[in-house]
Amino acid sequence: METHTLETAGADLVYDVRGPLPSGDGRPPLFMIGQPMDATGFRALASRFPERTVVTYDPRGLGRSTRKDGRVDHTPQTQADDVHAVVEALGAGPVEMFASSGGAVTALAVVARHPADVTTLVAHEPPLVTLTPDGPAAVRARAGVRDAYEKRGWGAGMAAFVAMTSWEGEFTDAYFAQPEADPAAFGMPSEDDGSRDDPLLSDRSWAISDYRPDVGAITAAPTRVVIAVGEESENTLTGRTSVAAAELLGQRVTVFPSHHGGFLDGEFGYAGKPDEFAQRLREVLDGAS
Repeated sequence: METHTLETAGADLVYDVRGPLPSGDGRPPLFMIGQPMDATGFRALASRFPERTVVTYDPRGLGRSTRKDGRVDHTPQTQADDVHAVVEALGAGPVEMFASSGGAVTALAVVARHPADVTTLVAHEPPLVTLTPDGPAAVRARAGVRDAYEKRGWGAGMAAFVAMTSWEGEFTDAYFAQPEADPAAFGMPSEDDGSRDDPLLSDRSWAISDYRPDVGAITAAPTRVVIAVGEESENTLTGRTSVAAAELLGQRVTVFPSHHGGFLDGEFGYAGKPDEFAQRLREVLDGAS
């Protein structure tokens, strides 16, 4: 693996390349992106594509990529332009892309803004909360996570986040009537370290989950776009946002093994089924539905 730093006006972007450029098999590089997860989250999945040249990167302000723009918020448009800059720096033409969570939102923006960059996009569980039928309630639930974090710190915020993302179905009065989630019940610390800059729990990434894909630009692009969902996510928030995103683009979701982190092997305490996930991804990239 070779690690590179691309210096741009707004950030120094660090990315990793596993394999030769151009790729030895004639296939486009396979670019894997996440948000707020950085490149470390793709180690298990990348290792299961030894035959491919795989590229991962840290979004600006996350992991090893440092910001120079004086901002702390995360927007899909800015990140899409960063991804475009990395694709250009690779010098290997358009890429195939697997994008997870907020990275899937960024990837949809990439297709809209830079349609020549990606041949096939597999967008796995984009958390586009405003697209769901209960969009206003989903936005309220998201605000509840931020409020818990602001009031009581990381453990409380993460407990509220887990409670929100594991809730099945629409956010009803029953959801909002629940007592505040207890961090200890999820094995999380109750102590408050005073920090309030977490990109997942604060409002710094709300532009990601508020994003509304440019349907006209995406459908006009030459990119084959696949919206993917984990089989275990069916009634959870990101499962529902995936269905809504697919319907917005006039398609049905493509089902993958496991859950929102189905490609992880447990290094973050959230093990999926990386072998099965990688096999399904390989099939979908090869054209299977």
